[in-house]
Amino acid sequence: MTNITKGVIFSAILSKLTNKQNWLCFFSGFFLVFAYAPFSYWWLALILPSIILHQVSHASPKLAAKKMALFAFGWFSSGISWVHVSIDQFGGLPLIVSLLLMLALCSYLALFPALAGYLTALLSKNKQVNLWLLPSIWLFCEYLRSVVLTGFPWLSLGYSQIDSPLANFAPVIGEVGLTAIILLVNISWVKIYNILSALFKNKNQDTNTHISSKDLIFPMALAASILVTSVALSLVSWTELTGKSAKVALIQGNIAQSIKWQPEQEWPTMLKYLDLTRVNYDADLIVWPESAIPALEPAVQDFLSTVNRSAILNNSAVITGIINYNFESKEYYNALLVLGKKTTEDEQGYYYNHSNRYYKSHLLPIGEFIPFQEWLRPLAPLFNLPMSSFTAGNYVQANLVANNFHILPLNCFEVAFPLQVAANFTDKTELLLTVSNDAWFGDSHGPHQHFEIARMRALEFGRPLIRSTNNGVTGIVNHLGEITAIAPQFVEVVLRGKIELVSGYTPYSQWPNLILFLMVFMPLVLLKLFKF
Repeated sequence: MTNITKGVIFSAILSKLTNKQNWLCFFSGFFLVFAYAPFSYWWLALILPSIILHQVSHASPKLAAKKMALFAFGWFSSGISWVHVSIDQFGGLPLIVSLLLMLALCSYLALFPALAGYLTALLSKNKQVNLWLLPSIWLFCEYLRSVVLTGFPWLSLGYSQIDSPLANFAPVIGEVGLTAIILLVNISWVKIYNILSALFKNKNQDTNTHISSKDLIFPMALAASILVTSVALSLVSWTELTGKSAKVALIQGNIAQSIKWQPEQEWPTMLKYLDLTRVNYDADLIVWPESAIPALEPAVQDFLSTVNRSAILNNSAVITGIINYNFESKEYYNALLVLGKKTTEDEQGYYYNHSNRYYKSHLLPIGEFIPFQEWLRPLAPLFNLPMSSFTAGNYVQANLVANNFHILPLNCFEVAFPLQVAANFTDKTELLLTVSNDAWFGDSHGPHQHFEIARMRALEFGRPLIRSTNNGVTGIVNHLGEITAIAPQFVEVVLRGKIELVSGYTPYSQWPNLILFLMVFMPLVLLKLFKF
């Protein structure tokens, strides 16, 4: 390679790095992390996207895709940086390799917003990008992100609004609808800015264009109508208290991930959970976290029978995470079991392979199953993590019944998939339960984002939710998505609380697929009718 060629390449790279617009695109996404938990500056999500939208409003399809990709890469590189904690601490890879894996993951996730930017510009009829097309196309691309390669819908924009006035929309149109509203608000700011800039330019340069102050009416009216509708929705009660309540005790064992699966720690771990449970049998429902019992179900039948009998004698029920192994099919399942009373009259409770259990359906790639494992497993310890060979349970399973309470279970990552919740939501569902082991991610913002997602499910479906984890965030959420009790992280603790149960249904809980369809296609129909 000649020195001239090297110089040309270096100059091209340098120009990209020093391009102020590129950095603006990147950082407008990078700082979005502060809109989510644990920071929760929700108003940032109503401002920062307008920066990138202004950048693409006059871009070609190719340039719009590039700018949106830069925005999304910044968004994900800060937002899911917690993934690197698990890769770095438990993956057994050199730092440079783990960073390259994170680069690959963030680049992959950035493809979906980039596709939204490209299609929006492509489908616009003139040189100016019709930003009003973006919400529909964005939601379609977000749907793809939630299903392609098993899906990773983390950090969707709507989650940032769980504590904002816009949260009132969630029971009606879900988090997906909140995402669309966030985009509409940001588009309104861009339109208002562009019109005011043009009017100011016309006034100073004495030019004559078709832009007038009347063009401000629609974006300003749209922003105002969103605010007014949110206030109106705050006055609506989709559910009502039944007078029935449940006393719960959530056991947070705080078992270090580095020792969790060591054979010599098996009995000390189980005895710890048993000791913490014995003094809390006055609770109606006691919950241990995901894989709290670090042993295969068939191997600990005596222990499970002891817990089962103790719970029955105390008129209580225990739900625990455990790994089951089917000797006939030779398959492993990430399971949740009910020990103790199923109903008030139940005197048997648990027995091996009883039906009052749940097998995790949506498995986490790498962590719980290895795609192309015959090639990947020999490469690095990252692809040989403990318990990374699970079989998925059925997508639709019966709710758990524990001490007369009908409970919809979600194991860890599954809480990020609202359509899975909807598929398992029944007329009898009284309570949402999610368990997890976020010890993989240390003291990062990942567990807080995880809890934020769980809160959104409670608000969308109008049911209280309990979340039991190994080392936090363990918490209790009411049917309005509000935190009523929360445990400190990284300590051994039992979180107790009383949950008020409700009846009735939110619109989103009844028609989630229809709402997703309408949110994608109705705006396109309206744009066609009113020729925006």
